[in-house]
Amino acid sequence: MCRWLAYSGPRLSLNMLLFEPENSLIRQSLAARRSVVPTNGDGFGLGWYDEYPEPGLFRDTLPAWNDSNLKSIARHVRSGLFFAHVRASTGTSTSRDNCHPFVHGHGMFMHNGAIGGYKTIRRDLEHLIPTDLYSARQGTTDTEAFFLLALGHGLLEEPGPALARTVALIEDVMAAQEIREPLRAAIAFSDGKTITALRYSSDNNSPSLYYLAGGDLYMRDGRISLADGEDTLLILSEPLDGADDLWSEVPDGSLITAMGSQVRVTPFTPAHAPPVA
Repeated sequence: MCRWLAYSGPRLSLNMLLFEPENSLIRQSLAARRSVVPTNGDGFGLGWYDEYPEPGLFRDTLPAWNDSNLKSIARHVRSGLFFAHVRASTGTSTSRDNCHPFVHGHGMFMHNGAIGGYKTIRRDLEHLIPTDLYSARQGTTDTEAFFLLALGHGLLEEPGPALARTVALIEDVMAAQEIREPLRAAIAFSDGKTITALRYSSDNNSPSLYYLAGGDLYMRDGRISLADGEDTLLILSEPLDGADDLWSEVPDGSLITAMGSQVRVTPFTPAHAPPVA
């Protein structure tokens, strides 16, 4: 399974969270602590917002721990909202177009997990992507298909309901093809202002997901601490240090909606789109 991190707060160097913590995302790419697959070496990606509405994007196929360009970029890029992802492929090729995050307009999306039986139902799912969005498809992953389907269901306008409709649609396709493998998903989406995250699986065995919210972020000896306040939010696959009491685990079957450090965690249930009148 992949590992990812989403940050919102005061502008900081990406290096501070990608390389400096004792269990940084780069260390997780080589030896994840809370993943079935400890090594995530099938590429990586960064997406960040700055003064432009569309996020910047840097992705490559090298293992994150072995890319000098990543270290240099992470030191020099500063952002108040960014995504970072290290990939463990679930079957599709290792290519730049298959690395997360995925971007469309001002929306950004990344995922850890898999759509069960994707090779069997890929064609069915792709036929459900709206034509104007399908032309934006560049890779072959289930994540990008999920993203484009969700955009077609209004992800930019109503992230929570769009994810609920998209999951219901995918599960319907899986059921029609008698797929027995589960749908598992830990998803992050941003429109440049807010972050929406989802932890869900059809077999109640979702990928791990945690969050931390508070004031200004500090780092000491590889450990994270937050001052009192409402400035900072981290949502990630696993804690960046061993201070387990600091991090809140997202319950299975939950949706996070957040602006700044104002976090709302609610139960998530797939829901079909209302019929067209």
